[in-house]
Amino acid sequence: MAIDLVDSSGSPGPDPEALRAQAAFLLDRLHLAPETEVSIALVDEAEMTRLHVTWMDEPGPTDVLSFPMDDLRPGEPGSPRVAGVLGDVVLCPAVAARQAEQAGHGLDRECALLLTHGMLHLLGYDHAEPEEHARMFALQDQLLAAWWEVSAP
Repeated sequence: MAIDLVDSSGSPGPDPEALRAQAAFLLDRLHLAPETEVSIALVDEAEMTRLHVTWMDEPGPTDVLSFPMDDLRPGEPGSPRVAGVLGDVVLCPAVAARQAEQAGHGLDRECALLLTHGMLHLLGYDHAEPEEHARMFALQDQLLAAWWEVSAP
C-alpha cells in the first residue's frame, strides 16, 4: 500500500506512524487492493481555511477535507480487490485538538475519527441526507471500534 503522509501543520499533531497504520487497516477492512494509494496531509489553520473556502465555499478552517481521485468504492469480501489512487485526506491538527478537548478525549483519538471519516468520503460515502448519514456513521463507528481494538496498547 502506498500511504503518503506530509505534515506541514507546524504544530503538535497525531502520531504519523499511527495514522499510516490506521489508513492501511482501513484499506484492508474496506477490501481495497494492497496497491491502492492514499495521501494524508496535516496542515495548519491558514491552509485549511484556504482549502475550505476554495473547495467548499465555506468560511474558516474545518477539521477534515477529502479529495477523491479514481472514484473507488469499497470491495466485497472474497471478490477481487480494486486498486487505484483513492485520493487525499487533509487534516487540521489545530482544529482537531480543540474538538478533542471539547469531546473529552485525546488528539490521536480525534484524528483517528477524522481519518476514518475522510477515507469514507473518498469512497463515496456522504451524510447530507438522513439515510446516508445513518449508513456512513454506522460504518464509521464499526471501523473505529475495530481499529481501537487492534491498536490498543
